[in-house]
Amino acid sequence: MNKPKRLRMYKWLAGVLVVLLLAGTAGYYNRNALAMWGFDLFLSDSVKKKLENSYKPLEGRDPSPTTYKKEEPFSMLLLGVDQRDKEIGRSDTMIYTVVRPKDGAILMVSIPRDTYVDIVGKTTKAGNQWQDKITHAYAFGGAKMSVETVEKLFGSKVDHYATINFTGFRDVIDAMGGISLPITEDLVNDDPEHEKFVVKAGKPLYNGTEALNYVRYREDAGGDTSRAGRHQVFLNAIMNKASQVGQWTKIPELIDIMGQNFKADLTPQHMIDLTKSMLQSDQRTIYSHTLKGEGRRKVTHGAWYYFANEEDLAKTTALIKAWLDPAKTKETLPLPEEYEQKEQKPVQSLSLAESKRTAEKK
Repeated sequence: MNKPKRLRMYKWLAGVLVVLLLAGTAGYYNRNALAMWGFDLFLSDSVKKKLENSYKPLEGRDPSPTTYKKEEPFSMLLLGVDQRDKEIGRSDTMIYTVVRPKDGAILMVSIPRDTYVDIVGKTTKAGNQWQDKITHAYAFGGAKMSVETVEKLFGSKVDHYATINFTGFRDVIDAMGGISLPITEDLVNDDPEHEKFVVKAGKPLYNGTEALNYVRYREDAGGDTSRAGRHQVFLNAIMNKASQVGQWTKIPELIDIMGQNFKADLTPQHMIDLTKSMLQSDQRTIYSHTLKGEGRRKVTHGAWYYFANEEDLAKTTALIKAWLDPAKTKETLPLPEEYEQKEQKPVQSLSLAESKRTAEKK
């Protein structure tokens, strides 16, 4: 090869190396953007097709025509259903969520599963309003009854809903290689009336079974309130893992794994737009609150319920209304008294014996 040709080839190779170096550097600093670009280019149509099986509007209700752009705030009820085998299941997790696309801010209000409420759409034999644990709304009337019961509780509309069977998460978490959970002490579920398991503290990653047991753990001193907080940590941990480099290529596989375990009234395109925005962690700010109250047995029949604190319920209702107000900016939004922003607080755990001693001291 003569000298001019060799020189031209070297210049061409040098140019290619520079382009690759720049692309690699840009990829490192903008990996979320590149991942989303790759998703749009190679996977968007496939995912949209797979999500068609998950689209399920509620009978008798027209979902709000939301498109996930920099537009109006909207509300969404997240229902985590612990359904095993062929049982109907109950909504162990109920989170009233306000999404503010323009601000990149999300408010998540957890409703403890045993909260005593009016169950909308169900009456007694005498025709009176049925009152029960809010978790039973799903068992009585599915997502529709849950949505309408929550609307009455907070006096605000639920624009959309999504139900997720927690059992379906087990294989999803395993397919992602496990998730990180802030467990500082062993979770020991050993009450005679409960499912038996131990989740060890301090592990870098937890597999699907361990993560599911983390959600189901019931024996710490905080009771229903602590459990609701763990559900929020669990969902945020999954979003954090899904946003990591390389995870987006697994999205079609994860949707296949979820199968019939996931239903929502967001159209596939809306769901894709929403998920892409939420997975870009630098744009996601989550504020969390759990409805305050106290647990006690009802005198009339001795069943255990969680009674919402009326003052906190009023504050939470006002908080939701403010977050749904499109005229407010992120800087003027009221915040819950106790909230988590971006990073989760460590989860403290007590053994059953320690929990009982703590309860006795109170």
